[in-house]
Amino acid sequence: MELTPPVTRLNLRDTCRLVPSLYPVAGILDTVASGEDLPHIFELEGWTNDRISTELGVLHRLPREEWVVGRAMASVIMAGFCHPRPEGGRFNGPDRGAWYAGRTLETAHAEVTYHRTRELEEIGVLDTRLQMRLYLADFRASFHDVRPLIPENEPLHNPLDYTASQTLGRDLLRAGSNGIIYRSVRCAGGECVACFRPRLVANVRPDAYFEYRWEGSRVPRIRRL
Repeated sequence: MELTPPVTRLNLRDTCRLVPSLYPVAGILDTVASGEDLPHIFELEGWTNDRISTELGVLHRLPREEWVVGRAMASVIMAGFCHPRPEGGRFNGPDRGAWYAGRTLETAHAEVTYHRTRELEEIGVLDTRLQMRLYLADFRASFHDVRPLIPENEPLHNPLDYTASQTLGRDLLRAGSNGIIYRSVRCAGGECVACFRPRLVANVRPDAYFEYRWEGSRVPRIRRL
């Protein structure tokens, strides 16, 4: 029988999430008063299916009571849940995203560097640059805690295989979990959070811009703009 991880009450400030700067800070979810307004906005704006898909992704797969609308950064928050990677993330599958963030900027840089470098290696290009926007966010909620160095938690921190961690994430989400706090495997000593609930991502605000520049090496030069 699989064991359920213990729950830890978190009070985190200034967690760090890096997002490509080509994605806008504001979107339609910032301006509507409630989720019920969205169909009327679509009709008034004459949005095409492609535009709706680009903006809202898999919003329809999330329960309406979990949507964040009508406040600043609503679109930024919901993008983390509406646009999952095709292969999913460490604790989420391809059907629903999560808000991932490092507890420090160093950890966030390490996570971005790893994933973006893998993408570049897959297409055979290690000579490019990418600009990222840093978002800070706070959390005051109880998360399942898989940080302890015990055998049960090791498969959840596998650097390459997310099978065990995605299974746990799916089961915890179904059971009503808020999210998971875990050890970063890209930054020694770093920690990350994976928040499953949009409404728990608090006080989101844009901060700095960074340029990542790959010049034939797997390790990019990172410059604050």
